[in-house]
Formats: sequence, structure tokens, C-alpha cells
Amino acid sequence: MYTNTPPRNTTRTIRLTRRGRAALIATGAVVTGTAVAVPLLILADREEPARTATLVIPEGWRAGQVYDAVDKALALPPGTTRKAVPRAHLKLPHDAEGNPEGYLFPATYPLPAGATPEQVLSTMVDTANKKFNGAPIAAGAQRNAMNVYQAVTIASIVQAEAATKADMGKVARVVFNRLERGMPLQMDATLNYALNRTTLRTTLSDTRIDSPYNSYQRMGLPPTPIDNPGEEAMRAAISPTPGDWLYFVTVKPGDTRFTADYAEHQRNVAEFDARHSSPSTSPDLTSPSTSPHPNTNPGAAR
Repeated sequence: MYTNTPPRNTTRTIRLTRRGRAALIATGAVVTGTAVAVPLLILADREEPARTATLVIPEGWRAGQVYDAVDKALALPPGTTRKAVPRAHLKLPHDAEGNPEGYLFPATYPLPAGATPEQVLSTMVDTANKKFNGAPIAAGAQRNAMNVYQAVTIASIVQAEAATKADMGKVARVVFNRLERGMPLQMDATLNYALNRTTLRTTLSDTRIDSPYNSYQRMGLPPTPIDNPGEEAMRAAISPTPGDWLYFVTVKPGDTRFTADYAEHQRNVAEFDARHSSPSTSPDLTSPSTSPHPNTNPGAAR
């Protein structure tokens, strides 16, 4: 369904707005909601019985953030867990081509004494497979004419783009509607993934980068998930909210507006601009956390 999306027509396409992530932790990580620590339960008294340490992986973390967290939790040199991926022999779908992005399932994991990165990663992937390959996820993916890996990819976009959990189903519907119409997704979250960043602003030059994750220029889904989605994003990906929406913009916190009408969308963007205009804002910058300025993009309909 998504690997052979109809080619982009010769008319100017309309740019999709998005809602990115506002919460940045010290490492530059994007976290759902507030930053979640990755705590180790350390004995306050050595005479007490040993307690198992735990590792918390929040929804929406990218694989790189997970690797760093495992390194810290296991007191390993930076980069150790990333290098361990090939040795872990993870049970990933064929489409993943060995890349665990999307399958490092967000949850709280026990870290028994002597745990290795390979063991921790395997546990995460095994957890994802149990969640994704059983009903209702697998059945829901089939019902929507896609495989589970494509469903995980959509869920990862939803996880990155939705302002609230309540918006997840609508964001998923925007993805489906655009794919079905042969429109590029034009999601800034995919650009951020390509550029390995978590910025809340996107420039016109960003939309021109040569990357398979550039959903402004490439049709269809990105080649892999762009983060590790949670269960609610997965449910949204297989059961999107009914609607005809093609655009969305968060005018203010708690006020994300979805529409199928571009003129209405422009009015929403104008309201956002009125609320958030700043003399220090460069004219070619967009605000992906809420609304791009469509006229800064030559490919955008005017």
C-alpha cells in the first residue's frame, strides 16, 4: 500500500503542518510528556537484600537514546550498546534489515546483576514482538492493507507528531488520507530524524535535504520507524479516527485544529502567527511544533 505510492503530480503540493515535541531533556532527547528518568535502585544499606535495578524507556525515544540509557544503566562506556546490536541477533522483521528502531519497546525493564546489552536489547525486541504480532495489532494492520512493520512506522510518526494522546487517532488519519491521495506526508518529525536533532523549528533548506526520511520530497512512508512508539500510538495507527483531515496546526496548547480545507488551515496558521510572532524569528523559519508558515515553502500551495 505504501511502497508504491502514486507519483507526485505536477501541481504544487500543499504543505502539512505538524506538532513536534517541546520537552527536551539534557541529552537532547524527545520525550512523551515530561522527561522520565532512567533510575537505578541503589542499596541504601549494603546489609539489605539486593534489589534489581530497573531501566525506564519512555514512549517516543529513538534507538540512539535507548542505547545511551542502557550504557548508563549498566555502567558501560558510551557506544557499547550500539556496537552490541549485531551480536544480539535480535528477532526483527525482515523489513527492518537489522535496524531495531521501532522495536525497542518503551517500558520498565528489570536489570538483574550481570545483565548485558545484548540481553537487554533482546528483551525489548521480544516485548515488542509480543505486543505487535498478536491480536489486535496484526489483525488491525491487515485490515488496513499493510504489514505490521508499516503499522509501527506510522505509529512512530503519530508518537512524534501528536500534541496529546487524544490527537493520536486524528494524526494517524492525516497520514492515511495523505498516503491514499498520493500526497507527500511532509512531516517535520521525519526531517528531525534524518538530521538527528530535536529542534522545534524547520528551515526551507531542511526540506531540501537528500534523505530517504525527507517526507517533503519522498513519497510514501519513511524506510523505518523514526522512534519507538507506545501502545496508544500503535492503536491509533491501526484504528485511526474517522475523518477527512489533511492538515493540522496547534494554535495554542490544548488547541490543535484539524481540517481538510486549506483556506481554513491558512486562517488557523494566521491565528498561530498572531499569537506567536516574534521579531527575532527569521523569515525562513517554520515552527513545526505548531504550524509552518506555508508561504516560506515554494512547494506549498498559496
